[in-house]
Amino acid sequence: QVQIVESGGGLVQPGGSLRLSCAASGNVPKIYAMGWYRRDPGKQRELVAGIILDGGDTNYADHVKGRFTISKDNAKNAINLQMNSLKPEDTAVYYCAADPGPHRDDYWGQGTQVTVLS
Repeated sequence: QVQIVESGGGLVQPGGSLRLSCAASGNVPKIYAMGWYRRDPGKQRELVAGIILDGGDTNYADHVKGRFTISKDNAKNAINLQMNSLKPEDTAVYYCAADPGPHRDDYWGQGTQVTVLS
């Protein structure tokens, strides 16, 4: 069984920073990519930032480019999301996901709340 453990959410003032961390543990198969998603009430889940673990290619949602940075941790199957210049509209529950490749379902964490005061 695979567990996705997230940490680092919290409450911050506009312009502040937070760092989210995520690691996959347990009987983990090869993970090809990991990413952070958010889901706002009444909306579909959206990708915030993703990274390919072999090679390090990244992609970002337009509204976080230049403010958020996703990176691989030195530990295997672990990533971080550095969130700078936070805005109230960044407030959401952020979920970490690990992609084990085709024909397998992604693994998801429980989510961590990020609140930017308005």
